[in-house]
Amino acid sequence: MLKIEHLNKQFGNFQAVDDLNLHIEKGELFGFVGHNGAGKTTTMKITAGLLDATSGSITIDGVNAFKERKKIKRKIGYMPDFFGVYDNLKALEYMEFYASMYGIVGKQARTTCLNLMELVNLSDKTNAYVDSLSRGMKQRLCLARSLVHNPELLLLDEPASGLDPRARFEMKEILKNLSSMGKTIIISSHILPELADMCTTIGIMQKGRLIMHGTVDDIQLKAMHAKPLHVRVLENQELAVQLLKEDPHTRRVSVREDCLVADYTGDDMDTAKLLKRLTDQDIPVESFFKEKGNLESLFLELTEQKEDGGEQS
Repeated sequence: MLKIEHLNKQFGNFQAVDDLNLHIEKGELFGFVGHNGAGKTTTMKITAGLLDATSGSITIDGVNAFKERKKIKRKIGYMPDFFGVYDNLKALEYMEFYASMYGIVGKQARTTCLNLMELVNLSDKTNAYVDSLSRGMKQRLCLARSLVHNPELLLLDEPASGLDPRARFEMKEILKNLSSMGKTIIISSHILPELADMCTTIGIMQKGRLIMHGTVDDIQLKAMHAKPLHVRVLENQELAVQLLKEDPHTRRVSVREDCLVADYTGDDMDTAKLLKRLTDQDIPVESFFKEKGNLESLFLELTEQKEDGGEQS
């Protein structure tokens, strides 16, 4: 559905997007994650035809997005992170106004807009003025607005930003429903666990570069492996350090008082084998455990490494 190849965007000397390569299949619910300023919004705006790229290419459903922008805009529904609403319009009038921009008018427009408002759980707000709606309702209304022309690809920039927990849950359920209907959805956020609950694939961006990309299961597995292994021994500490360093899954070992802490990437079986090697050498192991991995800590670790000039993952 979407193929981005060697995409670059510069604003003066600032590199907002740096050689981005990304392929998203039809029907995916893809999560773009990164701190503010990571390049997510810039990428979405270029994809939507709102910004020119410095170099690179984007293909949407086999169509060159840069050469056939008019054709592409019929395929895309874009919901920006900051959007305007017309406060003097009722919700249904607002929807019909946007439908008319795509040539959808009259009875067809009324039916389409009512169906979309039902989809986003706003059927009881058709005659409410837009400025009377809560933030969560306005977000859902703008999502419905982006669907009036039945696009194949949805670009949603921080759609849950500023919402309370209940409104976030409602938005999440709507997006899952749209995904089940076959829509290809790209959604951005700076909160990785929030996207992991609903996305099929995730990409983590930092300083314009894609530093990790994979399925949610892949990301979850890496999160489990991203946490340190703690080993406390009663004696033979030097031998324990040596055995840890010899293990192919150990990246680094440090000594914190009487505890050894290793960056260990092995799975549960590898960890069990390491413990056996220690005990086979008659090393009295008092405690042996791995910190519980989580997506938030993985995100922080990856982005901190990038900030410090570490290697990409």
